[in-house]
Amino acid sequence: MTADTVRITRALISVSDKTGLVALGQALAARGVEILSTGGSAQRLAEAGVPVKEVSDHTGFPEIMDGRVKTLHPRIHGGILARRDTHAAAMQQHDIPPIDLVVVNLYPFEATVAKGAGFEDCVENIDIGGPGMIRAAAKNHDFVAVVTDPEDYEALLGELERNDGATTLALRKTLAQRAYARTAAYDAAISAWFAGQLGETFPPRYSISGSLSQTLRYGENPHQQAAFYVTGEQRPGVATAIQLQGKELSYNNLNDTDAAFELVAEFERPAVAIIKHANPCGVAEGADLLEAYNLALRCDPVSAFGGIIALNRSLDAATAEEIAKLFAEVVIAPDADDAARAVLASKKNLRVLLTKDMPDPAAPGMMIKALSGGFLLQNRDSGRVSPAELKVVTKRAPSEQEMRDLLFAFRVAKHVKSNAIVYTKDGATVGIGAGQMSRVDSARIAAIKSAEASKAAGIAEPLTKGSVVASDAFFPFADGLLAAAEAGVTAVIQPGGSIRDNEVIAAADEKGLAMVFTGMRHFRH
Repeated sequence: MTADTVRITRALISVSDKTGLVALGQALAARGVEILSTGGSAQRLAEAGVPVKEVSDHTGFPEIMDGRVKTLHPRIHGGILARRDTHAAAMQQHDIPPIDLVVVNLYPFEATVAKGAGFEDCVENIDIGGPGMIRAAAKNHDFVAVVTDPEDYEALLGELERNDGATTLALRKTLAQRAYARTAAYDAAISAWFAGQLGETFPPRYSISGSLSQTLRYGENPHQQAAFYVTGEQRPGVATAIQLQGKELSYNNLNDTDAAFELVAEFERPAVAIIKHANPCGVAEGADLLEAYNLALRCDPVSAFGGIIALNRSLDAATAEEIAKLFAEVVIAPDADDAARAVLASKKNLRVLLTKDMPDPAAPGMMIKALSGGFLLQNRDSGRVSPAELKVVTKRAPSEQEMRDLLFAFRVAKHVKSNAIVYTKDGATVGIGAGQMSRVDSARIAAIKSAEASKAAGIAEPLTKGSVVASDAFFPFADGLLAAAEAGVTAVIQPGGSIRDNEVIAAADEKGLAMVFTGMRHFRH
């Protein structure tokens, strides 16, 4: 029969992360708890004056094989796994004292891998006894409490204070769930590392794990629950950023901010991207951030209202003052100087995120998309084309300026929902068409938006006149290209590969356009 409260008389403590260890040991010892421990944990407790008994003294069996075998003993696992209501006779017969608390955190395998250690070092940091004790204690949560994270010491000690040295079943169940989550994450990390060592991108089983970073107010909509989990990947972005000010980030804020920062990282020169609903409504490079921001905003100032602003340089005061004139949800940048911080501080609800660094758009990584009953896994789209890789397919080749704008436009198109059309001029987008079922519709919508932006800016002719256009995938018919030609483009960049490429090329030649094929597409659904 399960007891609601179980008094702790004996605890086993073996931790790699020794944060809070001494305070925990002192609190347990003050309650008369016998403490069993191993290696560095036992030494640290003893040095602090905490009475401690070595596990080898408890088992009567020494640590062997360079410490690989020390807790794998019936007197340890029996003490943890024994049910107090049905196994009392066996415990007495084999002289196995009960262990009521197991405090274990595991060898730092993830940290060892992260610092680039060699194969053998990584293998040596795979914990065996630790997961065994954790799982045993979690299974026997009716009688045993298990703690795997120093952050849970406070909750444990608080419960002991309230219950005269005993734990409640409710806490033991909570700790058991966290214990299984920890061992699952540990095994997932080992499995992923081993697959990488074997060159297996897609092993027969693929496990993912994350740590809760934030419980969100709601998901995409108020009737949906949501939370933000982090994987531990140290890629600069929303998961690693420090929030300087502003309200709590929402589900949509996080999604859009990630899209904005990944996009602005594509560029070497000072650049700004303004995002709305995970699509860019303006992207530009400039001599400085202020110029880039003004050009990005010019592309679609209406959609920019309530958007996300991402910058690839440390934010300065002059740019911050312009940003402060617009209602924005989030500003994300690698840093911000003191003057810029002071300017944005007046916008109390504006979230400001600082990341220290920029993500590398060429770095490898995996992307996951959930489906009903499963998930899709693919490499991050780190593809990028260079001028040398482009194939000129028209009679006229692009000028140097056109080529710069074509490459810029294609980098932006990579981050626009398909079907994507991006008009660009002088290193700034001047019209973006996103997410349409028809490519020709995307071309037309982008031109319409550009005409509206031109009017708002007091410019007599559409910004698309004299621009170039990028398409994220091939033009299946000439109609999309002709729509872009009507908008005033002079050059086109597209992947090519349609069975009607010749028709599209002929249409470009007839209009006097320069066109290049990339051989690479950038669908983003």
